[in-house]
Amino acid sequence: MSSPLVTRMIRRLGRHWRGLVLLALVVTGLVLASWYSRDLAVFLEWGDRIADQPWAMVGVVVLMAVLFSFALPGSLAFWLIAPFHPPLVSVAMLLAGSLPGALGAYFLSRRLGRQHAPRGGERLLELLQRRGDLLTQTALRILPGFPHSVVNFAGGILRLPLGSFLLAALVGLAVKWGVYSSAVYGAVEAIETGEPLQLGTVLPLFALTALLLLGALARRRLDRRSDKPPP
Repeated sequence: MSSPLVTRMIRRLGRHWRGLVLLALVVTGLVLASWYSRDLAVFLEWGDRIADQPWAMVGVVVLMAVLFSFALPGSLAFWLIAPFHPPLVSVAMLLAGSLPGALGAYFLSRRLGRQHAPRGGERLLELLQRRGDLLTQTALRILPGFPHSVVNFAGGILRLPLGSFLLAALVGLAVKWGVYSSAVYGAVEAIETGEPLQLGTVLPLFALTALLLLGALARRRLDRRSDKPPP
C-alpha cells in the first residue's frame, strides 16, 4: 500500500474519529446487552472485575449516556455498578450516565420527530401530550414499567419544557436508582457475609416491591385507557 494512500486514510479517520468512537460505543453496548440477556451471572462477574478500576467505571458511565441517547438499553449499566458500590456512590454514577443520556435523547428526538419514536411509545406519548407536567414526568421516572428511553424520546418529540424535563429526570431517577441500589447492594452484602437481613436491607426491598406493584397498576390503567374507543 503506497504512503499517499495511507496518509489519505489516516486523514479521513482523523476527520471522522468522533463518529467512529460513537459507533464503537454503540456496538459495545449492543454486545453487552446480548450478554446481559443470555447470562446475568457472567455479566455480574465481569462487573466485579472492573469495579475497582476507575477508568473502566468512567467508560461504563459514558457508555450508559450514549446508549440512553439512542434509546438503547442503558439501564444494563446498573448491574455493572450497583452490586459493587455503596448506594450513594452508585446513585452518583448512575445519574452521571443517565442524565446526559436523557438530555442527548431529548435533543435527538426533537430533531428526528415522532416517526422515529421507540416501539411501544405511543401510549406514553399520548399521556405526556395530555399531561406533561413535572409531577407526571417524575412519576413516570420513578415507577417501573415505563422505560426511560421512551420517556426521554417522548420529552423531545413533544418539546416539553427542558427545565421541567431535566428536573423530573433528576428527582425521579435519584429516587429510583436509590431504591434499586440500596436493595441490590444490601442483598449482595448479606449474601457475602452470611448474616441475616437487617432492617436497613429489608426496607429498600419492600420499597422496591411497592414500586413494582404501583408501576404494574399504573401501566395497566394506562393500557385500559388506551384501549377505550374515542367518544
